[in-house]
Amino acid sequence: MGLRHRKGTLLRFANLMITMLLIGLWHGAGWTFVIWGGLHGSYLVINHGWHAIKKKIFLNTPTSATIWGHALGCMLTFIGVVMAWVIFRAESIDGATKMFEGMFGINGFLLPPNYLGYLNHLYGLGDFLAGRGWGFSEELEFFEGLVEAGSLLLLAFITFFAPNTLQWMQRYKPALGLEGFGIKRFNSRWVEWRPVTAWAIATITLAVLSLLSFTKVSEFLYFQF
Repeated sequence: MGLRHRKGTLLRFANLMITMLLIGLWHGAGWTFVIWGGLHGSYLVINHGWHAIKKKIFLNTPTSATIWGHALGCMLTFIGVVMAWVIFRAESIDGATKMFEGMFGINGFLLPPNYLGYLNHLYGLGDFLAGRGWGFSEELEFFEGLVEAGSLLLLAFITFFAPNTLQWMQRYKPALGLEGFGIKRFNSRWVEWRPVTAWAIATITLAVLSLLSFTKVSEFLYFQF
């Protein structure tokens, strides 16, 4: 029975990997798409394998460990998906490599010149960083840097803490197999879509904003394939 179970698990993992590789090839005949599909296949295999191991080993996990484990899992998933999308959008593997070098600071960091003085107040940290490849360019403005940093923090907060569409529609069971999906963590009524005036106004507002954005030029990604 154990051998049959292991064979079934390996077969499921192989099917996951093959399916994601084929999805990558469906997007385009290029190595970047193959790698993108292979990465997502690997992510799924790791996820299913980890849950299987966790059920056998960590049967009585403390609540605190579960919270920290969930936070770590969200962060790893986010980083993994972002890296995979870089490869998906890159025109070549070399282009994706250069993008990764920029993301991880291998080419150094560029900050507004005002930051140099502020960082030097912290035990000469500005000069220390400048001597190790960090740049302070006049082309960047201090206020612009703060706005960009604030925007990233706001978007990160929305990404990690705002309810998703399944949680908005949880009252109406929008998909099968949601048990254990974690949608019940948002238990207040304000995140649940209901046919009321407030939600009607919000929906109309979003629809109007969407219509107004039609004037902007934005090429549909799949037109390239």
